[in-house]
Amino acid sequence: MIRQPIITVMGHVDHGKTSLIDRIRNTALASKEAGGITQHIGASEVPLDVVTKICGPLLKKMGAEISIPGLLIIDTPGHEAFTNLRKRGGSISDLAILVIDVTKNLEPQTYEAIDILKEYKTPFIVAANKIDLMTGWKNQGTYSFMESFQKQSKNVQEELEAKLYTLVGTLSEAGFASERFDHVTDVKKEVSIMPVSAKTGEGVAELLMYAAGLSQRFLEKRLDIDVNEPGVGGIIEKKEEKGLGITLDVILYNGTLRVNDTIAFATSSGISTAKVRALLRPRPLQDLRESSSKFYYVDFVSAASGIKVSASGLDDALPGSLVMSTNRPTYEQDISSEIREVFTTDKSGIILKADTIGSVEALSKLLGAIGVKISKKGLGKVSKRDVLDAFAMRATDVHNAVILAFNVGIDEDAAQESQTAGIDVLKAEVIYKLIDDYKVWMDDQKIREREILEKSLTFPGKIRILPNSAFRISHPAVFGVEVLEGRIKPSYRMMKEGGDEVGRVKEIQDNGVGKQEARKGDSVAISMDNVTFGRQIKENDVLYTAISGEEIRALQFKHPELLTYEDKALLEILAEMNRNAKR
Repeated sequence: MIRQPIITVMGHVDHGKTSLIDRIRNTALASKEAGGITQHIGASEVPLDVVTKICGPLLKKMGAEISIPGLLIIDTPGHEAFTNLRKRGGSISDLAILVIDVTKNLEPQTYEAIDILKEYKTPFIVAANKIDLMTGWKNQGTYSFMESFQKQSKNVQEELEAKLYTLVGTLSEAGFASERFDHVTDVKKEVSIMPVSAKTGEGVAELLMYAAGLSQRFLEKRLDIDVNEPGVGGIIEKKEEKGLGITLDVILYNGTLRVNDTIAFATSSGISTAKVRALLRPRPLQDLRESSSKFYYVDFVSAASGIKVSASGLDDALPGSLVMSTNRPTYEQDISSEIREVFTTDKSGIILKADTIGSVEALSKLLGAIGVKISKKGLGKVSKRDVLDAFAMRATDVHNAVILAFNVGIDEDAAQESQTAGIDVLKAEVIYKLIDDYKVWMDDQKIREREILEKSLTFPGKIRILPNSAFRISHPAVFGVEVLEGRIKPSYRMMKEGGDEVGRVKEIQDNGVGKQEARKGDSVAISMDNVTFGRQIKENDVLYTAISGEEIRALQFKHPELLTYEDKALLEILAEMNRNAKR
């Protein structure tokens, strides 16, 4: 049979994801969430007759027909639903709707969603929401965007077109070609943008029609299932329900699951099993987040469905894990392979702790895409052992001596140990932000390393002693110089062109203020011990930094990135001076 496609709604907080689903279902779910923000993953079945009712006039006009049995729409507070909607090798989600507030464009969680969609290679369409906020927009009382748009004033049309043009540009920068849906010439190469208003319902007809149409046209093989196969799905949440105990919210994406089936799932210590006591299915247009009174008990359920599973022994089940009937002969191998794949690590790398298997997998993919290796992965709080492992990693590569903690806390003793050992723990509740914070941390590390390296090396420099600038003849000699090339610093040894050393720079001052460095073009006063002005040095003498052959080779071959083109040329001169001096 052909199952209904699983469609995940993603996007930045407050861009209207839940309100859009709310409009489709004609419920008041959005207002029930704390602060108007989705706190838990939701799943709602939208039957074919509802889709047909909303899209009917449009379908008739276009001569189109929907053959799929309906849509299973997943609402998500961020990354969680999508990363937990996972199976080996990809995502359970067949199609995503990326909701973007057309007045705000892309925001942090939008970029996070785009990165995840890229990594999981999930097709998506964009719902450009809040078109009703265009100045002068008039609700035309229709679900069709095109019908409403044609009746808007020219100024309103132009304002919306300008917003959509900006959105197309931003999506292009993110790596996607896109167009308003009626301008798309190839849906496989361009992302369709569907202007909508969750508030008025305008555009919902085109959105549903395209979601259903694209699913049945391009995902036909994926939607073809055998209902006689034992059920397999993904755990999106684990929670306690009054009267039921610990339950699992599961998206079943293949086969059939029955009461009294034994199911298998991953735990932190391996694979566990439990016997299904009850299966609760949300009533049509209701949601997995609703109270159990909005559910009805069923003896079995076939894919694709959102289902609540009640059983004893679910306490250790891991969200993001596969869940499958033990009637599948390969269930142990499948779950073990999945865990092994997700938790595969490198010999060296950073340490990653996260809240769910899905989060670990998504972060592993996104970090891997920017060349970051991971030596240890785990679920739950950052422990003292994690900090000690990160500290040990510092001996091989300081860039790996860091812990990334996603949506988890840190044990008290681990926090104390991290301060003592100087190990940074980067924490965030948004994947995009955690990766961004890591990039900033890496940049800071490189800056600190460069500063330490620059302090340990002597760089090429060339100065001329200025006429009439001797402030003190000796003990120490103080005189003015102009930096002709490169740089000089306190402690640099100086020599004449023949290679004879004349002394060491003690201090550098500019108008009485001490400086740690003087560069080409600077005129400063320097002090130098063990020289007498007028004997070893005099006006208009040209001096060079005295650099050993070992330091010259280190700069030339190990750290050429620290040198300018002029530095390199001056270093060649100093190398030649060294060779001549030896001869």
